[in-house]
Amino acid sequence: MKISSNFDSGNIKVIEATDPLNIQLEINKDHQSEFYQWFHFRLETTPYQLHKLNINELEKSAYPDGWEGYQAVASYDRQTWFRVPSSYENGTLSFEIEPECGSVYFAYFAPYSYERHLDLLSWAQSQGACQLETLGETLDGRDMSVLKIGEPSEDKKNIWITARQHPGETMAQWYVEGLLHKLLDDEDPHAAALLSKAVFYIVPNMNPDGSARGHLRTNAKGVNLNREWQTPSMENSPEVYLVLNKMREAGLDMHLDIHGDEAIPYNFVAGSEGIPSYDARLKGLEDSFKAALLTITPEFQDEHGYPKDEPGQANLTVGSSATAEEFKALTYTVEMPFKDNNDLPDPDYGWSDRRSYQFGQDTLAAIVNVVDNLR
Repeated sequence: MKISSNFDSGNIKVIEATDPLNIQLEINKDHQSEFYQWFHFRLETTPYQLHKLNINELEKSAYPDGWEGYQAVASYDRQTWFRVPSSYENGTLSFEIEPECGSVYFAYFAPYSYERHLDLLSWAQSQGACQLETLGETLDGRDMSVLKIGEPSEDKKNIWITARQHPGETMAQWYVEGLLHKLLDDEDPHAAALLSKAVFYIVPNMNPDGSARGHLRTNAKGVNLNREWQTPSMENSPEVYLVLNKMREAGLDMHLDIHGDEAIPYNFVAGSEGIPSYDARLKGLEDSFKAALLTITPEFQDEHGYPKDEPGQANLTVGSSATAEEFKALTYTVEMPFKDNNDLPDPDYGWSDRRSYQFGQDTLAAIVNVVDNLR
C-alpha cells in the first residue's frame, strides 16, 4: 500500500499507512502561510479490500465549518469524480472505500491541472475570435495569461472574467472552461449577441503557482491574492499587479470574479453595495443580472450567501470591490459550493466539475440581459 502526492496540485502528509483499516493523514499548509484545506493524493493498494482513511487536525484548517456535511471526491481515471460517503467529528474527516482498481485518487474537489490549463489556453487561441496574451510571469516563473475574445471598438463594452485567485477553488476554472466553450462556439446565439456588443478578457487561472503547489488560498509566497487589489506589487502579488494594469489599459465595464465557498452549500453572488460610490445605477445592474440568472438556471439562488456590506464598508482590497470602485462598474464575486447545491442535491456527485462547467455557460447567457446598460 502506497500513498503519494508528488504530482500537480498534490497535497497530503502521511502519518500512518501500514494498516488499510487505519490510514492516518494530515494536510500540508500553503507555503509560508497558515492556510490549509485542499488535499489531493493517490492510493495504490489491493482492489476490493476495505480501506478506512482519516484526515486529521482539521479543526485548525482554514474553514473548519466546511467539513460539516462535506463528502470527499474520488476517481479511478481522473476524469469522473464521484463522492465518497464521509463523516466529520472532532477535527477528523473519515471515509471508507473498497477500491475497484489498484489505484484511486482522492481530492477536496475535482482537480483542474496546470496541463489542462495550458490545453485550454491553446485550444482557445486556436479559435478565430480569440487572442492569447502573456502579461508577465509569476513568482515561480509561470505565465500570467489573458484571453481576449472579440474585436475592440469604442462602442463595445469590456467584460472581464477572472477565476481561481484561490487555487484550491478548482470549480472556478471548470466554470471558465464551460463559459469559454460557449463563448467561442460560432453557432451559439448568446455568444453572437454578446460579441457584437462586447469584448471579453478572461483570466482562467489567476494563481497558477498556488494551483500547481497544491495550495488552498495563496500564491508561491503565501499571499492571499484576493486581499491585494488595493496595493499589488511584483514582489508579493505579480498576478494581481499584471492583471489590474491590463484592466486599466483595456477598460472595464463588468467584472465577474469566480470562486468557491467551503461552507455554504449554494451558488450565490456577492455584490459591491459597500463601496463608497455605490448608487442606484449599480444596484439596478446587479438586480437585472441576478433576475436573469434566476430565470436561466435553478442552480442559482439569492437567499443564502454572505452578509451584505454596510454602505462605505466594503473591503477594497478584495478584487470585485476594488474594480467596482475604480471603474464604477457592475462587479460580482461568484461563489460555488465545495459540498453540494442544497436546492438540487446529488448524492453521487454533489456539486461537481460538470455542474460548474454548465453554470459558467448559464452565467454567460445572463450577461446578455445587462450588456446594453453597462455604460
